[in-house]
Amino acid sequence: MAEPYQAYLAMTHLDKLRIWNKTIRVMPSKHQAVQLPKEGQPDAGLTRDYAQNPLHRFKKPGSKNYQNIYPPSATLHLSNIPATVTEDEIKEAFTKNSFEVKAFKFFPKDHKMALIQLSSIEEAVCALIKMHNYQLSESNHLRVSFSKSNI
Repeated sequence: MAEPYQAYLAMTHLDKLRIWNKTIRVMPSKHQAVQLPKEGQPDAGLTRDYAQNPLHRFKKPGSKNYQNIYPPSATLHLSNIPATVTEDEIKEAFTKNSFEVKAFKFFPKDHKMALIQLSSIEEAVCALIKMHNYQLSESNHLRVSFSKSNI
């Protein structure tokens, strides 16, 4: 993490979270820095740098994304929705990826954003992993995060 507070939030929000029928553990590392393998050195796929990944939501210091970090919940916040995409199309995208949609609601003043409620926190975690960056149109990819609100 770039900031200690981000590591703290990751640890408090994700420790003991169930995903894929297993409980994950998140705790402080005894190491102060991640040592990336040298070019061409094998690492068994255990070390990866996501700093420049286009899906990285927290690259820009002071980004409003920092203010919207919430613990996992069954309700997800969806954004970057094109005006041409309907509620049914979004629900269908989730159901065809094996997620059970319990409720859906566009934001009243901004149809670029919506809330979607799934059947459990574990399912919502899997949906966030699978559906973040889902292609909704030729130029729009869905942005998915946990919501502080319920539907």
